[in-house]
Amino acid sequence: MRATRALNKVVKKMQASLATRRHLRFIRKHAADLRNYPIGAGRYKVAVHFPDEVINAYQIRQWYDPLLALSEFVPVAIVVRTPETAILLRNECPFPIHYAPAIEDVERFVHSQDLRVVFYVNQNIRNFQFLRFNTPKHVFICHGESEKAYMWSNQLKAYDYVFSAGQAAKDRLEQHLRNFDASARCRLIGRPQIDVHYPLPVAVNDKLPTVLYAPTWEGDRPSMSYGSVQSHGERLIEALIRDGGFNIIFRPHPRSGQNKKSYLQAIGRIRDQLRTHNESAEAQYICDESTHWGWQWSVADICVTDISAVAYDFLATGKPLFVTKPESEKATLNDSPALEKVPALQASSAADFAKIAREALDETNEQLSDLVSYYFGDISKGASMKRFINETLSLVHENRVAEH
Repeated sequence: MRATRALNKVVKKMQASLATRRHLRFIRKHAADLRNYPIGAGRYKVAVHFPDEVINAYQIRQWYDPLLALSEFVPVAIVVRTPETAILLRNECPFPIHYAPAIEDVERFVHSQDLRVVFYVNQNIRNFQFLRFNTPKHVFICHGESEKAYMWSNQLKAYDYVFSAGQAAKDRLEQHLRNFDASARCRLIGRPQIDVHYPLPVAVNDKLPTVLYAPTWEGDRPSMSYGSVQSHGERLIEALIRDGGFNIIFRPHPRSGQNKKSYLQAIGRIRDQLRTHNESAEAQYICDESTHWGWQWSVADICVTDISAVAYDFLATGKPLFVTKPESEKATLNDSPALEKVPALQASSAADFAKIAREALDETNEQLSDLVSYYFGDISKGASMKRFINETLSLVHENRVAEH
C-alpha cells in the first residue's frame, strides 16, 4: 500500500511538471501580455501579489469585483508567480495579469511601475519577497473575515496596514498581537463583496425555504480542525432530505480533502445523496462547486457553516445563521461576540436540523443587528465598497501629498 501511494505521488509530480512546461511554452509563444510593462500614465499604481497555486484561486476571486471598482480610479494589476495560475487568471480575471516567476522579474516590475499600494490576500511565504520593497505600502486584505487563529497571526506585523472589516477585527488584533498598534495600522473597510450584484446561475423552488450548508475544509493542523463535514454534515443533509421541505445548497470548501482522504469521501457521499434525491424531490438539491461565491447569500434563507469566513459573509445579510461546534478539542476557539451570540450547532443536534431551522425562520434575533454593526460597520448599500476605494486611494495619494 505504501509503495502504491509513493508511486502515485511520483506520477502526480511528473504530470505536474509536464503541465508546467506546457504552460511555460504557451507563455513564451502566445502570452506576451503576461510580461507587459505599461509606461506613462498607464503604469500600475496598485497591485495584488498572489504567488499561490491554482487550488487557492478562490482567495483572489472574491476580490475581482472590488478591485474592478477600484480600477476605475487607478490602474490595477495582479502579480502571479506560477505559470498555471498565470494562465488560469489570464482567462478569467477582468484586469491585467503580470507573470513574475523569479525575484528579478518582481524587481523589474516594481522598478518599471508607479506602485503605491500592494495588496496581499493570504500569508504565503513568498509574500516576503515582495515585502522587501520599501516604496509601495503593503496592505493585508485577507480572503475573508473569521474567528480562525489565522486572523491574528503574528505575520500581520510585516505589513504596513491591515484592511479589516470592522471594529471586531481591530479589537481582535489588539487582544492577540503584542507590540502592534491596531489603531494606527488598521483601516476599517467593511465587506465590499456584499455590495456586488451577483447573477444567479440556478433557480430554486421559491415556495420552499433554502438552506445553505457551506462547511470549511479539514484544516492542515489540529488547531485549525474546524471542518464539520464528517461530524455534522452527513447527518444534517440526511435530515433535510428526509424532511423534504427545504431546498439545499451544499457548498464545500475548495481545499476540502487536501489533508484527509476520509473528509473528501464524506463530501462525495453527500454529493451522491443530493444528486440521487434531486431527481424525485419537490425541493431542489444543489451541489455547488462553482468558482463563484456570493450569489448563495441572496438565495439562501438560512445558513449552516463552520468557524470560517462564510459565517461572516452570511452574518451581514441578517438572516438566520448557525455555526457548527468543532468536535476536535484541539481546534482553537476564540471567545468572540459572534460565537457567543450566533447559535452554535452541536454534532448531536445535526439530525434534528429541519426542526431547528423552522424554529429559527419563525423567530427574530434582535442581537444580530448590533452584531453586524460591530463586525462590519455600516452595511447600507454601497457603503463598504466606498470605504474600500477611499481607504485605498488615500494610501495611493499619501506620498504625493507629503511631497508637495
